[in-house]
Amino acid sequence: MSMKMKTEMKNVRIEYFAVLREQRGVASERAATGAADATGLYEELRARHGFTLTAENVRVAINGEFAPWSAALGDGDEVVFLPPVAGG
Repeated sequence: MSMKMKTEMKNVRIEYFAVLREQRGVASERAATGAADATGLYEELRARHGFTLTAENVRVAINGEFAPWSAALGDGDEVVFLPPVAGG
């Protein structure tokens, strides 16, 4: 028995900082995603762009507020990925 799953595509604006910006080569972009939550989006982007950091090492903010990785994504959301900043 097969289950047909409907994936709702959302258009989101993504901002990258520090090492993620370096690895991606841009500070921000718009993307269409079928990811239901922030974790799914990050893993999608990580696979596509070769990010070296796992989600456990990054904080996420959605629409200007820090959010849990399980936070649902909506069409038009702004998602910011914040890796740790090296200090010395």
